Amino acid sequence: MKKYVSIDIGGTAIKYGVIDESGHICTKREKKTEAWKGGPSILGKASDIVGEFVNQEEMDGICISTAGMVDTKKGEIFHAAPLIPDYAGTRFKEVLEERFGIPCEVENDVNCAGLAESVSGAAVGSRSTLMLTIGTGIGGCIILDGKVYHGFSNSACEVGYMHMWGSDFQTLGAASILTKKVADRKGEPVEHWNGYRIFEGAEKGDEVCAGAIDEMVDILGMGIANICYVLNPQTVVLGGGIMAQEDYLKEKIEAAAARYLIPSVADHTTICFAKHRNEAGMLGAFYHFRGKQSEKVQKVGD
Repeated sequence: MKKYVSIDIGGTAIKYGVIDESGHICTKREKKTEAWKGGPSILGKASDIVGEFVNQEEMDGICISTAGMVDTKKGEIFHAAPLIPDYAGTRFKEVLEERFGIPCEVENDVNCAGLAESVSGAAVGSRSTLMLTIGTGIGGCIILDGKVYHGFSNSACEVGYMHMWGSDFQTLGAASILTKKVADRKGEPVEHWNGYRIFEGAEKGDEVCAGAIDEMVDILGMGIANICYVLNPQTVVLGGGIMAQEDYLKEKIEAAAARYLIPSVADHTTICFAKHRNEAGMLGAFYHFRGKQSEKVQKVGD
């Protein structure tokens, strides 16, 4: 059975392991990204990870999910936030294929999460899926008939930058903003607060925590509605660590989106929560790799 190295590069951690051709994760590990060291360091870590597995047994490909905007044809980063210095221009595909002699494919992490949910997660059977990940920022992707829609210049669905109320979607609605808002209102250091503690407080009747969550939910509802007016997706999948609070958030987010959507759109839009969570990047990277390799085989056949 063929096996592949799959690497999910995030701002804090790199999740990686081996996936077989059926999509089963055989091995899963994690190490710190140390994003502050920059792109060359991350490329080095990715190379070391591949080498670790290649030295143990034969691998048939390298699948990478990563933060930043990705040129999927070249397999390189063309734009990245300051969180990872010197990341733009990192040529994963070229460098890793040259070193190991096996194919490598690279895709943006949110696109990978969307693929994972579309192929084997919460959006199975959906012909058009909007994936939103709510974390430090807000990322988005659209999956049409099982394929990521990249747009003209590989920049489609960068919804975090969408302008709202003199600011933008992620500056107002990200999970990191929720934490900062509660800490400010409590007059405490932001390090004392996290999503888990905020939701625990809200469930116990803490009005500051509950109020801040309601404000976030309203912003998410408006953002989802605005995107739905343009894309009209069949399914909206919500991911990111904070969305583990599905029991608390589901009805609230559905109601918030419905407030800003006309009934003819709201009634035909299903909002659900991500299934794969921490494994979405690795799985999505594999699905992307499989799709790209299939396209190449078809072109040869033509």
